[in-house]
Amino acid sequence: MTPELNKLKDKITQKEFLLGIIGLGYVGLPLSLTFLRKDIAVLGFDLDVKKIDMLHTGVSYIKHISSEKLTGFVQKGKLAATADFSRLNEPDVLLICVPTPLTQNREPDMHYIENTGHSIAKVLRPGQMIILESTTYPGTTVELLLPILENSGLAAGKDFALAYSPEREDPGNPKYSTADIPKVVGGINDASTLLAADFYKTALHSVVEVSSTQTAEMSKLLENIFRSVNIALVNELKILSHRMGIDVWEVIRASSTKPFGYMPFYPGPGLGGHCIPIDPFYLTSKAREYDFPTKFIELAGEVNTAMPYYVIQRVMEALNSRKKSINGSRILLLGMAYKKDIDDPRESPSFKLLELLQEKGAEVHYNDPHIPVFPQMRKYSFNLKSTDITAETLSSMDCILLATDHSAYDYRFILDHADLIVDTRNAFNGLKDSSEKVVQA
Repeated sequence: MTPELNKLKDKITQKEFLLGIIGLGYVGLPLSLTFLRKDIAVLGFDLDVKKIDMLHTGVSYIKHISSEKLTGFVQKGKLAATADFSRLNEPDVLLICVPTPLTQNREPDMHYIENTGHSIAKVLRPGQMIILESTTYPGTTVELLLPILENSGLAAGKDFALAYSPEREDPGNPKYSTADIPKVVGGINDASTLLAADFYKTALHSVVEVSSTQTAEMSKLLENIFRSVNIALVNELKILSHRMGIDVWEVIRASSTKPFGYMPFYPGPGLGGHCIPIDPFYLTSKAREYDFPTKFIELAGEVNTAMPYYVIQRVMEALNSRKKSINGSRILLLGMAYKKDIDDPRESPSFKLLELLQEKGAEVHYNDPHIPVFPQMRKYSFNLKSTDITAETLSSMDCILLATDHSAYDYRFILDHADLIVDTRNAFNGLKDSSEKVVQA
């Protein structure tokens, strides 16, 4: 290990390093708290000035992270944030937690990583460590990020350490915090792997070292492709079960009694979140360089992408059974977040459902206790606010479409006052008289 990296190792061992986190969203902010709790100072970087202003006043913009958790660290001077990327040379360790979306053609959009790399290269100094956490295709760290950083004139693995460690956040999961989830780490050389592992051990309970950045990158994709394929399978079985007159939820409950060789996955209106709808296509894109068709991944993507269309078809059938047309019908969409009990709307299938309903002439309202105002998204922009759930509101709707099964919903109250419900989450199952009003989708 070079003298510069040895100095960094000493700082990490003594917990006398400054941590910089680039991207203070659903990954970066929980990571910040994890290290702050171990008395490690954090300097956050983000282009969103509103986020920075809120952090400086100790106000959280992510629902499952309370403001009380932030205020103390800000007051003690342990947490600071800035939009000034010329300060990237101040931290000893930099974590890159920027988005990796898809283009309209479902190709990896790498400009966030590229721009971040160029910003770091302008001020990169010997003795720093850069760790990419953004989910991406195998080879990104060494093929894309490394050359950009070495434009600084410094050598990766010698003057500065470079590694990849995939984020494994599950927003709103009360069982597993960031510190509890094992951290996979792979560096561009042994020194980088060792330093990255030592760094994460200062705040996380378990670190898993792998042989390369490519292995670490692939491990994250495997985790999410596994989920995508199995969700697609159960979504397809849901459609088949409906045609066969079988309750797929009862089938899943029965299969789940097997104590080995089976893991339950559940159908829904489509995929949401930043990981499962996007990550598999990063590997599909990379696989083309090797003339390898990723058939399972692409088929799963087709099935999951088609689910909102199936849901709308079920809504049309349900309205038709009441001698109503979807054109002109008043529909209340319940849940805009991509999963229950969080305020994260990223890639939520609810946006597609809302768009399809409007295209077919429906008058659409929505309710989400965690998203009071419709957020501005890359693909969608609707001037809407969450509608209160009252007896009058429910009875005035031609159809209630449940997309996200938040715990805050009083399902008995909704059932009592609604005329027709299309349920994509099996949330009304077991309620007395539900069969008279509820249609599964």
